[in-house]
Amino acid sequence: MKILRSALDVVRDARRPFMILHLTYYGIVVLAMVFTVFNRSLQQQLLDSIGEAFSQGPLAPVWDAYAGGQVLMAVALTFLINLVLASFMTITLPSLVIPFSGFIMGGLRAATWGLLFSPELQGVSAAEAAAGAFVAVLVLLEGEGYVLALLAAFVHGRAFLWPGRVGAENHKQGYWLGLKRSARIYLLVAIVLLVAAVYEVLVVVVALPRIT
Repeated sequence: MKILRSALDVVRDARRPFMILHLTYYGIVVLAMVFTVFNRSLQQQLLDSIGEAFSQGPLAPVWDAYAGGQVLMAVALTFLINLVLASFMTITLPSLVIPFSGFIMGGLRAATWGLLFSPELQGVSAAEAAAGAFVAVLVLLEGEGYVLALLAAFVHGRAFLWPGRVGAENHKQGYWLGLKRSARIYLLVAIVLLVAAVYEVLVVVVALPRIT
């Protein structure tokens, strides 16, 4: 597809920033995991807050879809929340107002994931190890979607602040050119997050109940 090739071309043009964003995002995840090894109380507080949000809060419909085995509904809700709320609303939209400001939320999300999914290192059963492996793949998959969203914010901010680097004559032209390039990357964000949503639902609804 021409539109997919165009999106990949934008990513290739920003190979170095893309690599740096990868290292930074997953580096924060790992550091937060290490921190949690020495402070499990923080992890428990986070788990309790998330559990409350899913059981009684605004995310209750998502939990109902998972608990009820409604695979398609769970995939759709997970995908929309990750794309619209976790990516566009918290990373992209702020960066359209203040360039690169979405990086703050991107970093906080990486830290949250590290705190949340830091594994136990002792007394782990085979079933728990398998569940941890499934979660690790999910962290990588969904994290890739967020890294792409961060790249979209970077591409837009760079075009706006340094319009000459993208062949624009002024900041206004750079803003709109950056917005177009950012939108192309969002095709990849959507694809990756859709794959991650399908994987997450299959793991939670199908795989984990069979091994735990």
